Amino acid sequence: MTIDKQSHPVADNDPAPEMPFRRLLYRFLFFDWLFRDVSAARDRIERHAARQHNRKMSRYLPVYLRRWSFLTAVDFALGILFEKVLQAGIVSAWFFTWSCVTFTGMVVITVAWLILNHARLS
Repeated sequence: MTIDKQSHPVADNDPAPEMPFRRLLYRFLFFDWLFRDVSAARDRIERHAARQHNRKMSRYLPVYLRRWSFLTAVDFALGILFEKVLQAGIVSAWFFTWSCVTFTGMVVITVAWLILNHARLS
């Protein structure tokens, strides 16, 4: 009796299944999908493993910080453009508000990165 190991041949030119654009955009801007929930751990071993995983994944936070700083700069520049050049006060207020929101996101990312990399977790 022989076992046929290649009963289902895999074609090399098959495209990989694509991620929906909404999920791709979410993962591009937000980093929570990278981390594990430490509070959901059932015992000390799982909690320690989740913390170690989060510390390893914190190396990607500067990438997200760069993306959010770009968003902040673009929103602020568009706010200045609409206020000074086009004299559109409401639209400029919209972009200035979003620059404040994205700056707050930058603060959150920075604090998370500092805590995960430099704080002593017991």
